Amino acid sequence: MTPAPPVPPGSSEAPLAPDPAGCSTAPAAVPSGPDFRHLVRLSDDTGLFEHARHAVARRQHGYCTDDVARGLVVASREPSPSPQVHRLAERYLAFLTHAQDDSGAFRNRLSYDRRWSDEPGLGDWWGRALWGLGTAAVRDPARWIREEAMMAFTLGATRRSPHPRAMVFAGLGAAEVLRAHPDSAPAAALLSDAALAVGQPPDDPDWPWPQPELTYANAALAEVLISAGHLGGDGRTLAAGLRMLAWLGEVQTTGGRFSVVPVTGWRRGGPRDRYDQQPIEPAALADAFAVAEAVTGDPVWRAGVWRAVAWFRGVNDGGAVMWDAATGGGHDGLTPYGPNLNQGAESTIAFISTMQHAERLRAAGHSPEAGLPRQGGRPRHGDPVPGEGARRAGRPPLGRAETP
Repeated sequence: MTPAPPVPPGSSEAPLAPDPAGCSTAPAAVPSGPDFRHLVRLSDDTGLFEHARHAVARRQHGYCTDDVARGLVVASREPSPSPQVHRLAERYLAFLTHAQDDSGAFRNRLSYDRRWSDEPGLGDWWGRALWGLGTAAVRDPARWIREEAMMAFTLGATRRSPHPRAMVFAGLGAAEVLRAHPDSAPAAALLSDAALAVGQPPDDPDWPWPQPELTYANAALAEVLISAGHLGGDGRTLAAGLRMLAWLGEVQTTGGRFSVVPVTGWRRGGPRDRYDQQPIEPAALADAFAVAEAVTGDPVWRAGVWRAVAWFRGVNDGGAVMWDAATGGGHDGLTPYGPNLNQGAESTIAFISTMQHAERLRAAGHSPEAGLPRQGGRPRHGDPVPGEGARRAGRPPLGRAETP
């Protein structure tokens, strides 16, 4: 993630947070579907502004490939986008293809005067760019967007990053491509290498995680193993990803609500802060739980998606609603004093992404009240993995209508 630049206490640029008494303690209603109003507000004909003060874009901080790529993911996921959302996808795709060089690497930071401030690289932004391009290449309703995105994805998929998180995000894009094009050799190779970058978790019930620390977008690591195992017909990798996700849901649930690892992270054996929690965490959990349900066919995973939706409604450690009904924006973080009222791109996209899952479940006739299993919406670590025994061999196809 790309945090906002530090600001001195009391500065007019400091994160906006309400008085603790202003925090809601009851679940708030959320839109019946994703709300793109604030994403439109943060976008112009060049790209997507990274930061906002309340709901006003901070143009001085410019654009970044990281967030434009996230924006392309959610815009392309819409099966019947409005004209405004379709235009967002067009602009975001143009930005990413402009950021990409001939080797498949990407620049990340563009100032408001349209000057790049960095050289092409293979950091998180490269991985997220491939995630966005892979999603657009198979999900966007416009054929020309799919074709252009596939060209850019295929070029970028020739590269490999030394950073595991970057490989994970790229692997998410490769999984999207493989679900629609199971014979895509570049996507298959990239997803396989992404799974190798994650590694196999240790056989340790207290910490069945392949890294010594939980940092950001943690559920994406489990999701990549689930997708790689499923699409590659590798039952061991699939089971490892499902068990990682089950444990991650368990350790981030308190009293039936998600209490996600904050921006400071959590190292094994070390103290764990409660705040500041970032919206990217419940959004990543929603993505991974949705994929787990699609892959296993077991509705036990569905409760994790609803718990992520509930986090935005105020079913969280602060009892704070994490979106602004007046603007459609997502709040930047959950602090000890309530929500940070700034509404940047990352948090707004996290809210939209989670609401897309909610809309899909509602359209399928599922409600939050249906079948919430034990705390965390998942089996306890060590329980049989849902759907593992009934999993079909090989690589069953997941069509566009079936993918989350």
